[in-house]
Amino acid sequence: MEDEPKKYQLHFSENIKKELEADGLEEMYKKVHAAICADPTAKKSEKRPPKEHKKNRQYSLKKLTYEERKAKLIERLNASNAAAGADDDGDDD
Repeated sequence: MEDEPKKYQLHFSENIKKELEADGLEEMYKKVHAAICADPTAKKSEKRPPKEHKKNRQYSLKKLTYEERKAKLIERLNASNAAAGADDDGDDD
């Protein structure tokens, strides 16, 4: 901590945020160990719902049914055929 304060800040930033000192960690672990030994049953933790992804389009797109995909493909093919047919009509010279 005294030798390289920047490196200490980087490595132990979570402990600094929670105001945990290096001298008190051993005592904290002993208390936690005693509490686990007293009641070893696992306690269910409350989980937060997952965050909604706003930036990634992959999660926000609705999946299309087979019929919808087929209709879009036919529409694209008709549009490309119409464009190709229009180009062929102008090249008769």
